[in-house]
Amino acid sequence: MAKRLISAAIAIPLGILVLYIDNVYVLTALISVLSALATYEIFVATKYLKNIPVTIVSLAFVAFVPFAFVLQPVREKIPYMCVGFLFTLFIIMIFMHEKVKFEQVALVAFISVCIPLAMGSLVFTRITFYEHGIFYIVFILVSAWIGDAGAYFIGTFFGKHKMAPTISPKKSWEGFFGGIVTSGIFGILMGFAYQWIDYLTTGTHHFAVNIWFMFVISLICSVLGVVGDFSASILKRQCMVKDFGHILPGHGGVLDRFDSVLFVAPFVYLVLKIYQPVTAII
Repeated sequence: MAKRLISAAIAIPLGILVLYIDNVYVLTALISVLSALATYEIFVATKYLKNIPVTIVSLAFVAFVPFAFVLQPVREKIPYMCVGFLFTLFIIMIFMHEKVKFEQVALVAFISVCIPLAMGSLVFTRITFYEHGIFYIVFILVSAWIGDAGAYFIGTFFGKHKMAPTISPKKSWEGFFGGIVTSGIFGILMGFAYQWIDYLTTGTHHFAVNIWFMFVISLICSVLGVVGDFSASILKRQCMVKDFGHILPGHGGVLDRFDSVLFVAPFVYLVLKIYQPVTAII
């Protein structure tokens, strides 16, 4: 617990600083580093890191994808980049077929595309919904992590019925529903807080937040966070590792902390493309 609190004491101010700077390239650089670290951790866990050419090509692709979202001329060429990346992997497999197997190339390709696209949803959210982008990013992260924290604490004190003991022995149904309720409450609080901050800083109300929409989306995000957590747990069990890394004491690796965000971020971005809960007051 102490290690978790220390990590949070360091990571939270750093995240606040990045958001406060409010520069899309700073945010993109952070997402790029986190995506590359998460991908690297999977390669280590699956023992695919031994193939140097595959590792270099994959990590370079993963690190560049978030920047491709920001650069308009490059953004339109992302499909071509993906095709070129896959083509390069197959060329490596052809020349190193005795060491590089198809299942390795398939996993590397899947991970190297999915992680930066999922994490890059945060960048997409920022540049697409510029005026309220920071609020949406905070909402995504809080929805994923608060639900996880609520499930952890409620499950620790009240958990009796295990959800999936062969996948994650410590997770309980009590914790699962406790996490959902916690996310819902924080979704409502965030909606009210955003309006309150607007009033305090400007002296008037410039926008309104659909509180009930925030509540419902928070509930769904909590469930998606659990799906992401279980997916990571299955991979760790199959690779026979406890954590993906040790860069975050008390939490593990980057992927241990962002596994739930990988599902929540793309979902919220797609929902916001259909309906935005923050609307201007005319």
